[in-house]
This record gives sequence, structure tokens and C-alpha cells, in this order.
Amino acid sequence: MVQRLNNGSWTARRLGGSSTGLPDIVAVNNKEATLLSIEAKSGTGDALYVGPDQLQRCLLIRDMFGYYKTKHVILAFKFMRKKRFTRKKCVVYEKRRLVEYYKIADNLNKLDSVPIVKCTYSGGTYVMYNGKFTKRTLRDYHMPFITQWNNAKKSEQN
Repeated sequence: MVQRLNNGSWTARRLGGSSTGLPDIVAVNNKEATLLSIEAKSGTGDALYVGPDQLQRCLLIRDMFGYYKTKHVILAFKFMRKKRFTRKKCVVYEKRRLVEYYKIADNLNKLDSVPIVKCTYSGGTYVMYNGKFTKRTLRDYHMPFITQWNNAKKSEQN
């Protein structure tokens, strides 16, 4: 993702993620005064999760930079081409379409506490409170590069 962001007016850096207490990626467009604080997840299952500590790190970095007119916390989810599951105590892989989702999580710090966020292969988003997931639609962010989601939408329209 960093390589795809580093083009044109955008500059991105991988910061190291959880071990450093920072988001996975920070990207800026200084011409448009835009900052993205990004937590990235990828996997072979039907759901990916962002923990409250990971989300909190992104929110802190976003709020730290006052110069930028537009600032977003982006949760990036990449579902790999192979779906992993267990059948009869054996791990099995099944082919599927690779999909990516980029969700805006700016308002999740306005809740009582920072939640766990779940994204499903179909793009549905949920937040967990008191051990229970509730549907919560997070808006899509259109990244400044071509994604698998963009490609899937174009092929559905043709």
C-alpha cells in the first residue's frame, strides 16, 4: 500500500505498527493538506479485526497534526485470494476474488469507548461493545490509487 500511495502528490511511510505504538502507515498530500492515519489488516478468513489499541493509535496521530485541513483514520482491509478454513481437522484453501476495503473510522472515538472493529469479506462493518458486535456502517474512502474494489465495481458495471 505504501508503494501505491507514493505517487503524484502523496507521500506515505510505514511506521512499524503495534510494536512502535504508531499506526501502520501515515500518508500525506501536502498540496491538498490531507493526512491519512492508516491501520492495515489482511487475511484469508471471512472477517478481519482492528483492536481498540490499534484504532486509538491512529486517532492520536490524526489529532496530533493541526496543519492538515482534512484528516482521516482509515482502516484498510485486504481479503486474500485464498480463503482459509478447517475441514475435518485439516486446513484447506479455496480460491476467491481478492477484495480491499478502505473505511473511514473518524467518529469511532466519539463513542463511550474505542471499540473493536470487524470487517467482513462482503464489506460490512461492525463494532463490539460488551462482547457483542453491532452493525455500524463506516463510509468508504476512495484511495488515490486503483484498488481491487475499484476493479470489481467496474467489472460489475460492464
